[in-house]
Amino acid sequence: MSVPFSGGFTRSAGIYSAIGKQLKSVNLKPIKQVVFKFDPFQPNVKTIRDCMFLLSSQRVLNTNPRCVIKTDIADNCEPTISITLDEGKKLLFKTENLNTLEVLQEFNKIVVPLIPKEEEIVGKVAGKIAAGAGTKAGGKPKPARK
Repeated sequence: MSVPFSGGFTRSAGIYSAIGKQLKSVNLKPIKQVVFKFDPFQPNVKTIRDCMFLLSSQRVLNTNPRCVIKTDIADNCEPTISITLDEGKKLLFKTENLNTLEVLQEFNKIVVPLIPKEEEIVGKVAGKIAAGAGTKAGGKPKPARK
């Protein structure tokens, strides 16, 4: 008698694939500022350096051009990522004992629900276009043709 198979037939694509998947959903729209603070000579800074590299990529920065990304190099400090939201709230990630995937997962878990929905934005723009359909750029109505 054999035990029935349960589980997946394929292996996962690995840690790099998981990081890439999380990176695709990173969005900086609800963020005002990101500050990376670490001591580069400590042995536990690989995670924060990887996160700094990934979050400062051009694709991620294009999600919010007004977002300020700073790097603070300090002596004998714990590696931290400090995030200031548009609402005024502050988030602090202590990355000393985390890996890059865990930081990105927690970042997405907190930030993604704060992103405004596209339907609301599209509805507002469509309403403005419909309201201004009968006017020129100067605000005067178009003359009727005969």
